Amino acid sequence: MFSSLRSRLWLSYAFLIVTALTVVTIVLFVSLFRNPLLYRQTTERLKAVQVVLVERSKEPQSPPMSVLAERSARTFDVRVIVFSKDREMMFDSASGTEVSLSLPENRRFTRSLPIIRDENGGAWLYSIEKLSDGTFLMVTAPRPRFSILNVFGDDFMPIIGIGGGIALLLSLLVAFLVSGWIASPLQKVVNAARDMPSAESKPVMVSGPYEVQELTRAFNNMVERVQSSQTSQREFVANVSHELKTPLTSVQGFAQALLDGTADTDESRQKAAQVIFSESERMHRMVLDLLDLAKLDAGTADLKMTPLNMRALLSSIQEKFMPQSQRAGVKIETEIPADLPSLIADGDRMAQVFTNLIDNALKFTPRGGSVSLIASLELDNMRVTVTDTGAGIPEKDLQNIFQRFYQADPARKGGEAHGAGLGLAIAHEIVAAHGGKISVRSQVVTGTTMEVILPLAPPDATKLVRKK
Repeated sequence: MFSSLRSRLWLSYAFLIVTALTVVTIVLFVSLFRNPLLYRQTTERLKAVQVVLVERSKEPQSPPMSVLAERSARTFDVRVIVFSKDREMMFDSASGTEVSLSLPENRRFTRSLPIIRDENGGAWLYSIEKLSDGTFLMVTAPRPRFSILNVFGDDFMPIIGIGGGIALLLSLLVAFLVSGWIASPLQKVVNAARDMPSAESKPVMVSGPYEVQELTRAFNNMVERVQSSQTSQREFVANVSHELKTPLTSVQGFAQALLDGTADTDESRQKAAQVIFSESERMHRMVLDLLDLAKLDAGTADLKMTPLNMRALLSSIQEKFMPQSQRAGVKIETEIPADLPSLIADGDRMAQVFTNLIDNALKFTPRGGSVSLIASLELDNMRVTVTDTGAGIPEKDLQNIFQRFYQADPARKGGEAHGAGLGLAIAHEIVAAHGGKISVRSQVVTGTTMEVILPLAPPDATKLVRKK
């Protein structure tokens, strides 16, 4: 019955409310038991008689206080005693018929009810007033007897029955609303979680207490990441299928030609074998790239982190591309300080990054253009930029340039357009695995700049947390 969070919250609030009201009820009952209505009425009557006596004694030609006290005692059924300045009894309206009472030494103001006891231990309620002549006027009466049932029925029930009942109902209503305020957003999160994974899942509206709002925001962020991951997976499968379809079709077609004898000359058989070899090599490179990406993604790539002379690495890459740059009519310019320090990195992976960047820059730079390779030191980081004077990349494509299989302009010749669109994605993951960042700046017609920032001493590559 009380298995849901809302019902349990309401039950908890209800228990706390009932407990609080119970404690208040007990305290109130004890207070009323010690000072019931009958006591309070008697005390007020004594004070009223005292006020009347004091006022009558101040009137002109007023009878002596003893006469006034005697009359009041008979009329109001009280006992009136007058004490001298020395606290000696001067007059007692019940002299000879009641046990004697003495003037209280000190009034106990902490008590809600003035009580004095006679020589036999009997309790009396009293009221004392000091008169203008220095005497003391005390009006007293025996403390009345009462029963617990009278206190419960006369004093307690009217207060608790109405006030307590209303307070309990209002408190339970507020508890129900508060429990709903907390539980309803959580239930929405639960319902949304049950619908996952789904491409149609919508963010849950943020409401409720601060902690519940934070949970809802975290859940919405998780849903967004899951949906993005699902979309990426679908696109990845579609892209891989598309990229493999063309070479597989070529391999299948030329293999069929060899099998059925369509390629009946040495030249045609040689051409078929060459196509099969080229396309299978292309698929092999793609598979290796995908494996690299998977390892880098999972953080299981075997990175050999050793001191790396970046100046020597960049110089060797420049020399490697010299024949290609000369054939393309593109000049490679370098600006590498002689005192460029070493950094901790995987040399083969860094070579893979800059080889890819320079290769793309050369392929997208027209004849007569140039490619600049610049390295510099900034605090504890090394900054390496590869800038070309090619056609540039449209602004709408810049944010997607490091995505897998993404090709800004597949119609152009060279670069990623002839590949599978994995080179820059791999470069991005390698740099991230070294604790660095890679970014791109480009303007159409002017050219493109790829910037890589690497820490000189990155943390353990297997413990890096990469943000994509």
